[in-house]
Amino acid sequence: MKLNVGAGLAVLALSAALTACGGSTGTAPETTSPAVTEGAPPASATAPAASVTPPPATSVPPASAAVDLKTAPSSAGDIVVDANGMSVYFFTKDVKDSGTSACTDACLAAWPPVTTAVETPQVEGVTGTVGTITTPDGAQQVTLNGLPLYYFAKDTKPGDILGQGVNDVWYLADPTGEMIRMGASG
Repeated sequence: MKLNVGAGLAVLALSAALTACGGSTGTAPETTSPAVTEGAPPASATAPAASVTPPPATSVPPASAAVDLKTAPSSAGDIVVDANGMSVYFFTKDVKDSGTSACTDACLAAWPPVTTAVETPQVEGVTGTVGTITTPDGAQQVTLNGLPLYYFAKDTKPGDILGQGVNDVWYLADPTGEMIRMGASG
């Protein structure tokens, strides 16, 4: 019985975090596009409670891996993944080359930053410009073409792209560092 209550609380916490992700504009400038309802993720991105396990909060590769980011095929085309094959995402509310992330507080529970322990992230197959910014807690968040990169907590294994198109503000990265702006992964 205690396990069921714990799983229920985990789902409620993740739902609250997802709702918070779209609610703040952070440092992004106002746009003239229509307002987007950014509440809960679309039904296609909702996973059963038993399968909600956040990915590792870091992209620091195991000692045997020599790269932070690489490419992998997906149903969305070639995408950027971390050393373990976990998909990485852009947040449209981030401002290119600002040196900060617009995903803060509760947003980070659902969208953990991709971090590295090295000064210059190593890549394989990624042709976009890779760098880092410093997070509020002092970690080095990996950037691609000047935008911070994130994981999606509902992606539980390599190849998952459940974060694609969530709230129309979260998108996969292609190897050149561009957002793949297609709909939700289904």
